[in-house]
This record gives sequence, structure tokens and C-alpha cells, in this order.
Amino acid sequence: MKEQLEKLRQEALAELAQAVQSTALNEIRVKYLGKKGSLTAILRGMGALSPEERPVIGELANEVRQQIEAAIAERGDNLAKQEQQTRLAAEEIDILLPGRRPSLGHPHPIQLVMDEIAEIFIGLGFSIAEGPEVEKDYYNFEALNLPKDHPARDMHDSLYITPEVLLRTHTSPVQIRTMEQQYPNPFRVIAPGRVYRRDALDATHSPMFTQIEGMVVDEGITFGDLKGTLEVFAQRMFGSDRKVRFRPSYFPFTEPSAEVDVSCGCGGKGCRVCKGTGWLEIMGAGSVHPLVLKMSQYDPERFTGFAFGMGAERIAMLKYDIRDIRVFYENDLRFLAQF
Repeated sequence: MKEQLEKLRQEALAELAQAVQSTALNEIRVKYLGKKGSLTAILRGMGALSPEERPVIGELANEVRQQIEAAIAERGDNLAKQEQQTRLAAEEIDILLPGRRPSLGHPHPIQLVMDEIAEIFIGLGFSIAEGPEVEKDYYNFEALNLPKDHPARDMHDSLYITPEVLLRTHTSPVQIRTMEQQYPNPFRVIAPGRVYRRDALDATHSPMFTQIEGMVVDEGITFGDLKGTLEVFAQRMFGSDRKVRFRPSYFPFTEPSAEVDVSCGCGGKGCRVCKGTGWLEIMGAGSVHPLVLKMSQYDPERFTGFAFGMGAERIAMLKYDIRDIRVFYENDLRFLAQF
């Protein structure tokens, strides 16, 4: 039995010396020291020993167990250090390598255009006004000289929530609210924001789009002030060589009214963008209708004003030569990354 214990000691220490992974140590522990291990099997034969031999074999068996356990602990510490060094070497970072720049988002082209428009008009002394997208019929139509039986209401094809509440069809209600807040003081504001109409989505129409409307009310404001303001805007937005023309039109809340065109970048020669005309339509405008002033308590005999409105998508399509309005809403990173 003494020879068996010595042989077991040598075999266990030899296996421990060859172990290269800490997981193998537990297998060796179970193999030699477990309940069904080699040492336990040898000790079961102690019943056949004489009383004199049992203490000697028992002491040797304890010595073998302690030596194997100590060897397992020592080998475990060594393997743990080796594995840690290997892991750290694999995770080593070269601090001299250039860093990986994070991928940054891009401003949406509509936001770029809105920011540029706002910057131009703020430079002209305008302030920015905002209002609710869910609007009362009074502000969206009636206060803008569009009573309930007015045929021009059909131009907007509105989305009603209740008979008196709807999703605003333009940002002109913000102008009316501003007039109520500013009365009797003069003001000049632009009102950017989303608007909604019952339109089918196609290459040039969307049920939701972005408008930027402006209004000036003061004493002595003329149509000539409107022309000068919009000429400055067009040249700063599209280029200093651009010209502006006004074509007679009709809007219920302005009188006289006009459609505003800017000369095309082709220099009037005609191209696919302007469809050969040399001009690009950019907005509607006009002098504020006296009835609109009167409904907001401004005296039309004393105060006059002008108003204008443009679609941010329309300006962006002209500025960036985009042919389909739907690309603004598809969130295609290949498109957005160009801006």
C-alpha cells in the first residue's frame, strides 16, 4: 500500500506539472482526491492492515493528500498568472495609433434650408414666432379673411379633427396670433413650422411639409418694401446674380397678391430645372389685406404691411436640384450624408 501511495504521488505531481490550463486542475483533483478518486480507493483497503500499519499508512496518506493539494494550489496560481498575461497581451492597445473617429450625424437638408432662411431674415430685423400645429378654424381661416362659406377654403383641402379644430394648413395662423399679442405695436416676424393638407404623396406633393411665412406690420409699409425684402432674400439664398419677378395672383389674406419667381442659375437660357423658362417659382406674397388687419384690431387707415410664404421643401429642391420630395422623408443615409 505504501508503494501505491508513492506511485499515486508521483503520477499526480507529474500530471500537475504538465497541466497548461486551470480547468485541467479540477479534473486532476477529482481524479486523485475525489470521493471516487485513486487515493480514496487505496484508503478503502486499510481495513486489511494490522493495527501497527494503519497509523503509518494513514500518516503517509495525509501527507500525499496535502502535497497534492499544495501542488494544485501552486500550479493554479502559476497558470492564473500566465493566463492573465496572455489575456493582457491580446488586449494590448497601441496608444500611438490614431483614434477611430465616431460617425457623426448630418443635418437634414430641410433643416439646413430653414436655418439659412432664418439667418437671412434675422439679419433683416425679423424675429421668429411659433404656434400650435393643431389649430382653431378661426385662426387658420376666418381671421385670414376666409369665412366658412369662402370658396378659397377648397384650396387647402384640410384635415379636421372637430368642426372647429384642424391640423393647420399653413403657418399664417401664427401671424394672426402675433398680431393679437403685439397690438398696437409694429412687428416683423417669420413663422417656420410643419403644416398638413389632404394631399397624396408623390414626387411634388406631401400631406405634411414645412412652411416659412413672414409678416411685417407698421406705418407706411408698401409693396415696394416687400419687393426689396424678397430681392435681398433671393440673392442671399441663391446667389447675388439672381433677379426676382412678381406675377399677379390671388390670396384671400393679401391684396394685391403676387407669385414670386427667382431667375434660374442657367442665366435665363433655359434648362431642365426651370423647364426652359429661365425662372423658378419660390413663394407667394402680397400686401396684408385691410380686413385681416382690422380683425386683429390694427387700424388699416394707419397701419399697412406685407406677408409672404414659402415651402422649405420647395426651396431645398431648387437649391440642391432635387427632383422628388419623397426623398426628404425616407431617411436614406446615402442621401442625407451628402449634406
